[in-house]
Formats: sequence, structure tokens, C-alpha cells
Amino acid sequence: MKRRLSITVDDRIIKKIDSVIDGRVIRSRSHAIEYFLTRALGEGKLRKAFILAGGKGTKLKPITYEIPKPMMPVKGRPILEYTIDLLREQEVRDIIISVGYLGDKIKNYFGNGEKFGVKIIYVEEETQLGTAGPLKLAKPLLDETFLMINGDNLFKMNVNEMFRFHKENKALATIALTTMEDVTGFGVVRLEGNKIVEFVEKPPRYRVTSHLINAGVYIIEPEVINLVPSGYSLIEKDVFPKIAKEGRLFGYVFSGRWYSTDTLERYEKALKEW
Repeated sequence: MKRRLSITVDDRIIKKIDSVIDGRVIRSRSHAIEYFLTRALGEGKLRKAFILAGGKGTKLKPITYEIPKPMMPVKGRPILEYTIDLLREQEVRDIIISVGYLGDKIKNYFGNGEKFGVKIIYVEEETQLGTAGPLKLAKPLLDETFLMINGDNLFKMNVNEMFRFHKENKALATIALTTMEDVTGFGVVRLEGNKIVEFVEKPPRYRVTSHLINAGVYIIEPEVINLVPSGYSLIEKDVFPKIAKEGRLFGYVFSGRWYSTDTLERYEKALKEW
């Protein structure tokens, strides 16, 4: 429940408050004041992240014969390290990483996360579980709204703004969206307002209805895990379409940098441009 509050504020502070209003994330002066108070009091913060790092990276052979996908170097550092740095900088410090193929190389590098200013817990996939199956392994640890990330992407975005967007829309899941000219190799979404009304994984060209794609960054409520089938499953095919039908799947469009590295061609692009 929200209540109306009258306050007296110095003109200089009002100018600073008004400077953050963008009409999308911060819609009005009262919304901006609520935003600053929430941050100052530490309420409604994103605290946990779940990173998928167990895939074999078959499209990246021969590199991935010896290096797991998230550990491939970009500018001398593993891809996954950039993600962990971003989370630490935005005060998301409780991290669960799902490992599988060559998982010991990830664990040996990051350890418990102390050297990187975070706390890391690992769950281990004995067999390949896809992009949704690992959620079942981590269910006891994912007891609050959490961030879920594909461990082989490079990106820059404000995950706390995405979290607030998710909460304001009362979403079950929110997908970070970016734009791409050729979308045939990605999950494509169609929006009505902020709501995702269609989700098509890797559509053929004749089915392309949008150039907004799934960036592999999600805000998810814990109850979503109950929708995940046992064994191998894909969140893009087995979970998100169900939530979209319920009208509780939302899209957060961001303009930050984003690179997929799941093929040799995309990895080369990231190496050149990141």
C-alpha cells in the first residue's frame, strides 16, 4: 500500500531529483523521490545472482576442448570475470554459479569469490541440464527474487534499474532486451507496452516479427523454478512461453553494450570491439 506524503525540499535538491526523470525507468518527481529513499534505506535491493556456466561450447571448438566457454579470454581476462565485476560494482555480491563441463577450471580461478569482492557458491551439473534445468539444483539457494545470467555474454547495464522495473510491473520474469539486425540466431520477442506477448527462439527469417532479442539476463521470482521440467530443459522454450501466456513476462529494453560469444564469429567480434 502507498500513502501520499507532503514534504518541503530545497530548490537545489528538487533540481537534482528532476534530473533523473527519464519518463521510462523514473517516470515522475514522486517516483524519483521514492527511488532515492528506497536506495538510501536499502529496501527492495537485488542481492542474488545465478550464473549459467556449465555448457560445453560445442560451437566454439577447438577452443573449448580445453577452456570452458565462460573462461575464454577477452583482453586478457575471462568473460565471466567481467560479469562478476559488474555484479560487485552494483552491490550484487551473493553469486551462485552452475558448473559442469570443465567446471574445476572455473572453481579454481574464482574460488569462493573473496578475491573478487563477492561470495560464490557452486552447484554442479552431473549431466547437461540446459538453460533451465540448473535452476532445480539451485532451488534451495534461490529463495528471493534473483538475477539469472548466461555466463558467456559480455554486457554493460544497470541491473538494479532492471530489478525495479521488474518489481513495479509485478512480473514473474523479466528479460533484458537489446536490438539486433539479424535475429535468426537469437530468442526474439514481441512487446505490447512492456509486456512480452510472443517469444520465439531462433526464428527462421520468414517468422521474424521483431528485432528485439533476448540478451541472456533475467530477473526471476523463485516460484518460476516450479515451472521447470525435470532433467534437461531450456528456459527459452520450456518456461518463458508459459509465463508469457499468463501475461507476467516483461521485457526491459536497455541500450548498454552487449556481445554474445557463443560462436567463433561472435567471439571474434567481441575480441575486436569490447
